[in-house]
Amino acid sequence: MELTQHQADAFARMPLTYLRQEYPNHIMHLLNDDGDVLPPRELHPIFYGCFDWHSAVHGYWLLLRCLRLYPELPCREEIIALFDEHLTDEKVAKELAYFTAPFRASFERPYGYGWLLALAQELQQSTLPQAERWYQTLQPLTLDIRHRLVDYLSKLTYPIRVGTHYNTAFALALGLDYARAVNDDTLEHAILDASTRFYLADTHYPAHYEPGGDEYISGALTEALLMSKMAEDFPAWFDAFLPEIASVSALMHPAEVSDRTDPKIAHLDGLNLSRAWCMKHIARALPENHRARQALRDAVARHLSASVEHVVGSHYSGGHWLASFALLALE
Repeated sequence: MELTQHQADAFARMPLTYLRQEYPNHIMHLLNDDGDVLPPRELHPIFYGCFDWHSAVHGYWLLLRCLRLYPELPCREEIIALFDEHLTDEKVAKELAYFTAPFRASFERPYGYGWLLALAQELQQSTLPQAERWYQTLQPLTLDIRHRLVDYLSKLTYPIRVGTHYNTAFALALGLDYARAVNDDTLEHAILDASTRFYLADTHYPAHYEPGGDEYISGALTEALLMSKMAEDFPAWFDAFLPEIASVSALMHPAEVSDRTDPKIAHLDGLNLSRAWCMKHIARALPENHRARQALRDAVARHLSASVEHVVGSHYSGGHWLASFALLALE
Protein backbone atom coordinates (compact mmCIF):
# COMPACT_ATOMS: atom_id res chain seq x y z
CA MET A 1 0.00 0.00 0.00
CA GLU A 2 1.48 3.32 -1.13
CA LEU A 3 0.37 6.91 -0.64
CA THR A 4 -1.81 8.30 -3.42
CA GLN A 5 -2.47 11.94 -4.29
CA HIS A 6 -6.09 11.46 -3.28
CA GLN A 7 -4.98 10.27 0.17
CA ALA A 8 -2.44 13.08 0.50
CA ASP A 9 -5.12 15.65 -0.26
CA ALA A 10 -7.54 14.06 2.21
CA PHE A 11 -4.86 13.92 4.90
CA ALA A 12 -3.86 17.55 4.31
CA ARG A 13 -7.42 18.82 4.62
CA MET A 14 -7.59 17.58 8.20
CA PRO A 15 -4.89 19.88 9.68
CA LEU A 16 -5.97 22.63 7.30
CA THR A 17 -9.18 22.68 9.31
CA TYR A 18 -7.84 21.77 12.72
CA LEU A 19 -4.85 24.14 12.83
CA ARG A 20 -7.33 27.02 13.10
CA GLN A 21 -9.61 25.13 15.52
CA GLU A 22 -8.78 26.33 19.01
CA TYR A 23 -11.10 24.09 21.01
CA PRO A 24 -11.24 21.48 22.43
CA ASN A 25 -7.70 22.05 23.60
CA HIS A 26 -5.44 20.06 25.90
CA ILE A 27 -3.07 22.62 27.40
CA MET A 28 0.04 21.31 29.15
CA HIS A 29 0.58 24.63 30.83
CA LEU A 30 2.68 25.72 33.80
CA LEU A 31 1.52 28.99 35.32
CA ASN A 32 3.99 31.37 36.92
CA ASP A 33 1.37 33.94 37.93
CA ASP A 34 -2.19 35.10 37.23
CA GLY A 35 -1.06 36.67 33.97
CA ASP A 36 -0.42 33.21 32.55
CA VAL A 37 -4.13 32.38 32.56
CA LEU A 38 -4.65 32.84 28.83
CA PRO A 39 -6.47 31.05 26.00
CA PRO A 40 -4.46 28.77 23.69
CA ARG A 41 -4.25 31.27 20.82
CA GLU A 42 -2.46 33.76 23.09
CA LEU A 43 -0.13 31.22 24.67
CA HIS A 44 0.74 29.67 21.31
CA PRO A 45 -0.22 31.96 18.41
CA ILE A 46 1.10 29.48 15.80
CA PHE A 47 0.55 26.09 17.41
CA TYR A 48 -2.81 26.61 19.15
CA GLY A 49 -4.95 24.27 17.06
CA CYS A 50 -5.13 20.51 16.56
CA PHE A 51 -5.97 19.88 20.24
CA ASP A 52 -2.39 20.25 21.56
CA TRP A 53 0.95 21.88 20.76
CA HIS A 54 2.82 18.92 19.29
CA SER A 55 -0.11 17.85 17.11
CA ALA A 56 -0.26 21.36 15.68
CA VAL A 57 3.47 21.21 14.94
CA HIS A 58 3.25 17.96 13.03
CA GLY A 59 0.07 19.19 11.35
CA TYR A 60 2.19 21.87 9.66
CA TRP A 61 4.83 19.23 8.92
CA LEU A 62 2.21 17.05 7.22
CA LEU A 63 1.03 19.91 5.00
CA LEU A 64 4.53 20.62 3.72
CA ARG A 65 5.36 16.94 3.29
CA CYS A 66 2.20 16.34 1.26
CA LEU A 67 3.04 19.30 -0.97
CA ARG A 68 6.59 18.04 -1.47
CA LEU A 69 5.28 14.64 -2.50
CA TYR A 70 2.44 16.06 -4.62
CA PRO A 71 3.21 19.69 -5.57
CA GLU A 72 -0.10 20.17 -7.37
CA LEU A 73 -2.40 19.22 -4.51
CA PRO A 74 -5.82 20.88 -4.91
CA CYS A 75 -5.39 22.51 -1.49
CA ARG A 76 -1.94 23.95 -2.32
CA GLU A 77 -2.96 27.62 -2.12
CA GLU A 78 -4.82 27.06 1.15
CA ILE A 79 -1.67 25.58 2.66
CA ILE A 80 0.46 28.51 1.52
CA ALA A 81 -2.07 30.98 2.92
CA LEU A 82 -2.08 29.21 6.29
CA PHE A 83 1.72 29.37 6.58
CA ASP A 84 1.76 33.03 5.55
CA GLU A 85 -0.88 33.80 8.17
CA HIS A 86 0.76 31.98 11.06
CA LEU A 87 4.51 31.93 10.45
CA THR A 88 5.38 35.53 11.28
CA ASP A 89 8.25 37.01 13.30
CA GLU A 90 5.88 38.25 16.00
CA LYS A 91 4.18 34.90 16.46
CA VAL A 92 7.45 32.96 16.50
CA ALA A 93 8.73 35.34 19.18
CA LYS A 94 5.69 34.56 21.35
CA GLU A 95 6.15 30.82 20.86
CA LEU A 96 9.78 31.18 21.90
CA ALA A 97 8.87 33.30 24.92
CA TYR A 98 6.71 30.45 26.20
CA PHE A 99 9.70 28.10 26.24
CA THR A 100 12.03 30.58 27.91
CA ALA A 101 9.70 31.44 30.80
CA PRO A 102 10.68 30.07 34.25
CA PHE A 103 9.97 26.42 35.13
CA ARG A 104 9.15 25.37 31.57
CA ALA A 105 12.37 23.51 30.78
CA SER A 106 10.52 20.24 30.21
CA PHE A 107 7.65 21.59 28.10
CA GLU A 108 7.08 19.26 25.11
CA ARG A 109 10.33 17.41 25.84
CA PRO A 110 11.27 15.40 23.86
CA TYR A 111 8.29 14.64 21.59
CA GLY A 112 7.55 18.22 20.62
CA TYR A 113 11.27 18.86 20.16
CA GLY A 114 11.47 16.08 17.59
CA TRP A 115 8.46 17.27 15.64
CA LEU A 116 9.57 20.92 15.66
CA LEU A 117 12.91 19.89 14.17
CA ALA A 118 11.09 17.73 11.62
CA LEU A 119 9.01 20.76 10.63
CA ALA A 120 12.17 22.86 10.26
CA GLN A 121 13.72 20.13 8.11
CA GLU A 122 10.65 20.04 5.88
CA LEU A 123 10.80 23.82 5.49
CA GLN A 124 14.48 23.59 4.59
CA GLN A 125 13.83 20.92 1.95
CA SER A 126 10.67 22.42 0.48
CA THR A 127 10.72 23.70 -3.10
CA LEU A 128 8.01 26.27 -2.43
CA PRO A 129 9.32 29.79 -3.18
CA GLN A 130 8.02 30.98 0.22
CA ALA A 131 9.66 28.16 2.19
CA GLU A 132 13.05 29.81 2.70
CA ARG A 133 11.35 32.83 4.27
CA TRP A 134 9.27 30.58 6.52
CA TYR A 135 12.36 28.58 7.45
CA GLN A 136 14.26 31.70 8.48
CA THR A 137 11.26 33.05 10.38
CA LEU A 138 11.05 29.86 12.45
CA GLN A 139 14.81 29.78 13.10
CA PRO A 140 14.79 31.44 16.55
CA LEU A 141 12.47 28.72 17.88
CA THR A 142 14.23 25.96 15.93
CA LEU A 143 17.65 26.88 17.30
CA ASP A 144 16.31 27.16 20.83
CA ILE A 145 14.75 23.68 20.60
CA ARG A 146 17.93 22.30 19.07
CA HIS A 147 19.96 23.72 21.97
CA ARG A 148 17.48 22.30 24.48
CA LEU A 149 17.76 18.84 22.95
CA VAL A 150 21.56 18.88 23.11
CA ASP A 151 21.42 20.02 26.73
CA TYR A 152 18.81 17.40 27.61
CA LEU A 153 20.87 14.57 26.16
CA SER A 154 23.92 15.69 28.11
CA LYS A 155 22.11 15.03 31.40
CA LEU A 156 19.73 12.20 30.49
CA THR A 157 21.20 9.21 32.30
CA TYR A 158 18.67 6.64 31.12
CA PRO A 159 16.49 6.42 28.00
CA ILE A 160 12.73 6.61 28.35
CA ARG A 161 11.20 3.61 26.60
CA VAL A 162 7.46 4.14 27.05
CA GLY A 163 5.24 4.04 23.99
CA THR A 164 3.94 7.59 24.39
CA HIS A 165 5.19 11.18 24.21
CA TYR A 166 8.25 10.75 26.41
CA ASN A 167 9.89 8.04 24.28
CA THR A 168 13.51 9.00 23.74
CA ALA A 169 14.20 7.04 20.55
CA PHE A 170 11.32 8.62 18.61
CA ALA A 171 12.56 12.16 19.21
CA LEU A 172 16.14 11.17 18.46
CA ALA A 173 15.16 9.57 15.15
CA LEU A 174 13.49 12.80 14.03
CA GLY A 175 16.29 14.92 15.45
CA LEU A 176 18.97 12.87 13.68
CA ASP A 177 17.27 13.31 10.32
CA TYR A 178 17.11 17.07 10.92
CA ALA A 179 20.75 17.30 12.01
CA ARG A 180 21.93 15.50 8.89
CA ALA A 181 19.69 17.53 6.60
CA VAL A 182 21.02 20.87 7.86
CA ASN A 183 24.61 19.65 8.49
CA ASP A 184 24.45 20.28 12.22
CA ASP A 185 27.44 18.19 13.31
CA THR A 186 27.14 19.11 16.98
CA LEU A 187 23.54 17.94 17.23
CA GLU A 188 24.26 14.82 15.16
CA HIS A 189 27.14 13.82 17.42
CA ALA A 190 25.07 14.46 20.55
CA ILE A 191 22.33 12.18 19.22
CA LEU A 192 24.75 9.49 18.06
CA ASP A 193 26.59 9.52 21.38
CA ALA A 194 23.35 9.29 23.37
CA SER A 195 21.93 6.56 21.13
CA THR A 196 25.10 4.52 21.46
CA ARG A 197 25.05 4.95 25.23
CA PHE A 198 21.38 4.08 25.55
CA TYR A 199 20.83 1.35 22.98
CA LEU A 200 23.91 -0.23 21.43
CA ALA A 201 24.25 -2.94 24.10
CA ASP A 202 20.54 -3.84 24.14
CA THR A 203 19.70 -7.48 23.50
CA HIS A 204 16.59 -9.69 23.72
CA TYR A 205 14.10 -6.86 24.01
CA PRO A 206 10.88 -8.13 25.67
CA ALA A 207 8.63 -7.10 22.79
CA HIS A 208 6.03 -9.68 23.76
CA TYR A 209 4.94 -7.30 26.52
CA GLU A 210 3.79 -4.75 23.94
CA PRO A 211 1.47 -3.02 23.46
CA GLY A 212 0.45 -0.96 26.44
CA GLY A 213 -3.19 0.07 26.53
CA ASP A 214 -2.70 3.66 25.35
CA GLU A 215 0.52 3.49 23.35
CA TYR A 216 1.03 4.92 19.88
CA ILE A 217 4.74 4.12 19.64
CA SER A 218 6.41 0.72 19.85
CA GLY A 219 9.37 0.95 22.20
CA ALA A 220 11.00 -1.98 20.42
CA LEU A 221 10.48 -0.89 16.84
CA THR A 222 11.19 2.79 17.39
CA GLU A 223 14.53 1.94 18.96
CA ALA A 224 15.31 -0.37 16.03
CA LEU A 225 14.34 2.37 13.58
CA LEU A 226 16.77 4.77 15.24
CA MET A 227 19.57 2.21 15.26
CA SER A 228 18.98 1.45 11.57
CA LYS A 229 20.00 5.04 10.90
CA MET A 230 23.32 4.80 12.75
CA ALA A 231 24.55 1.31 13.73
CA GLU A 232 27.67 0.21 11.83
CA ASP A 233 26.36 -3.36 11.52
CA PHE A 234 22.64 -2.92 11.94
CA PRO A 235 21.64 -6.48 10.91
CA ALA A 236 23.86 -7.96 13.62
CA TRP A 237 22.54 -5.51 16.20
CA PHE A 238 18.96 -6.23 15.16
CA ASP A 239 19.45 -10.00 15.38
CA ALA A 240 20.63 -9.62 18.98
CA PHE A 241 17.94 -7.09 19.87
CA LEU A 242 14.91 -8.93 18.45
CA PRO A 243 16.24 -12.41 17.64
CA GLU A 244 12.83 -14.03 17.12
CA ILE A 245 10.78 -11.08 15.94
CA ALA A 246 8.76 -13.08 13.42
CA SER A 247 7.34 -15.21 16.23
CA VAL A 248 6.37 -12.30 18.51
CA SER A 249 2.66 -12.28 17.70
CA ALA A 250 1.85 -9.25 19.87
CA LEU A 251 4.31 -7.17 17.86
CA MET A 252 3.68 -8.56 14.39
CA HIS A 253 -0.11 -8.27 14.47
CA PRO A 254 -2.13 -5.04 14.78
CA ALA A 255 -3.45 -3.78 18.07
CA GLU A 256 -7.21 -3.94 18.56
CA VAL A 257 -8.88 -0.54 18.89
CA SER A 258 -12.06 -0.99 20.90
CA ASP A 259 -13.27 2.64 20.99
CA ARG A 260 -12.05 5.26 18.53
CA THR A 261 -13.88 8.03 20.38
CA ASP A 262 -11.75 7.47 23.49
CA PRO A 263 -8.69 9.76 23.28
CA LYS A 264 -6.35 7.24 24.89
CA ILE A 265 -7.61 4.04 23.29
CA ALA A 266 -7.54 5.81 19.91
CA HIS A 267 -3.77 5.93 20.38
CA LEU A 268 -3.72 2.31 19.24
CA ASP A 269 -4.55 3.29 15.66
CA GLY A 270 -1.47 5.47 15.84
CA LEU A 271 0.48 2.50 17.16
CA ASN A 272 -0.52 0.41 14.17
CA LEU A 273 0.55 3.18 11.81
CA SER A 274 3.83 3.95 13.57
CA ARG A 275 4.67 0.24 13.68
CA ALA A 276 4.12 0.06 9.92
CA TRP A 277 6.43 3.06 9.45
CA CYS A 278 9.16 1.52 11.59
CA MET A 279 8.86 -1.95 10.09
CA LYS A 280 9.05 -0.61 6.54
CA HIS A 281 12.31 1.22 7.25
CA ILE A 282 13.78 -1.62 9.29
CA ALA A 283 13.09 -4.08 6.48
CA ARG A 284 14.83 -1.78 4.01
CA ALA A 285 17.90 -1.68 6.25
CA LEU A 286 18.20 -5.47 6.33
CA PRO A 287 19.79 -7.55 3.55
CA GLU A 288 17.44 -9.07 1.00
CA ASN A 289 17.96 -12.58 2.34
CA HIS A 290 17.47 -11.70 6.01
CA ARG A 291 15.02 -14.08 7.66
CA ALA A 292 12.96 -11.25 9.22
CA ARG A 293 12.64 -9.07 6.13
CA GLN A 294 9.58 -10.66 4.54
CA ALA A 295 7.90 -11.14 7.91
CA LEU A 296 8.27 -7.40 8.53
CA ARG A 297 6.84 -6.54 5.12
CA ASP A 298 3.86 -8.81 5.73
CA ALA A 299 3.33 -7.17 9.11
CA VAL A 300 3.41 -3.71 7.50
CA ALA A 301 0.50 -4.69 5.28
CA ARG A 302 -1.50 -6.05 8.23
CA HIS A 303 -0.99 -2.93 10.31
CA LEU A 304 -1.90 -0.57 7.47
CA SER A 305 -5.03 -2.54 6.67
CA ALA A 306 -6.11 -2.34 10.29
CA SER A 307 -5.93 1.44 10.69
CA VAL A 308 -5.44 3.52 7.53
CA GLU A 309 -9.14 3.48 6.70
CA HIS A 310 -9.94 5.00 10.11
CA VAL A 311 -7.86 8.16 9.62
CA VAL A 312 -9.95 10.37 7.33
CA GLY A 313 -13.29 11.26 8.88
CA SER A 314 -12.32 9.86 12.25
CA HIS A 315 -13.48 11.20 15.61
CA TYR A 316 -11.47 14.23 16.75
CA SER A 317 -9.79 12.07 19.40
CA GLY A 318 -7.74 10.55 16.59
CA GLY A 319 -8.52 12.90 13.75
CA HIS A 320 -6.41 15.75 15.09
CA TRP A 321 -3.18 13.75 14.74
CA LEU A 322 -3.46 10.36 13.02
CA ALA A 323 -2.92 11.65 9.48
CA SER A 324 0.72 12.46 10.24
CA PHE A 325 1.39 8.88 11.28
CA ALA A 326 -0.52 7.55 8.29
CA LEU A 327 1.68 9.66 6.03
CA LEU A 328 4.84 8.30 7.66
CA ALA A 329 3.56 4.76 7.19
CA LEU A 330 2.49 5.14 3.56
CA GLU A 331 5.16 7.26 1.91
